[in-house]
Amino acid sequence: MLSKPFKKPIRVWVGLGFPRQLNTVVDAYQFAMDYCGNSPEQRAAIRACKAALTGDIDAETARGVFVAFAEKKGLVADEWVPLPVKNERRNHA
Repeated sequence: MLSKPFKKPIRVWVGLGFPRQLNTVVDAYQFAMDYCGNSPEQRAAIRACKAALTGDIDAETARGVFVAFAEKKGLVADEWVPLPVKNERRNHA
C-alpha cells in the first residue's frame, strides 16, 4: 500500500471551522472514514482512496473523487486565509 502525495493538497474544514490540509491519499482516506455520514459521495471517496492505495487508480483520480465529496458537503477550504492576529493592549484605568 503506497500513498503518494497529491500534486496540490486539499484543505477541508474540520471541527469548529478549523482548516486541515490533506497531503496524501492516506490523509483523504482517513478523513473520509472519520467524517460523520454515509452519503454516496462519501462512499465513492472512500472507494477511490482504497483503489489508489492498492494501485488500481492514480492518486490524482482519487483526489478528484474526494474533492467532489468535500465540495458537496461544503468542506473545501480553498479560500481560507488566516486572520491577522491583533496585538492590542488596552489600558484599564
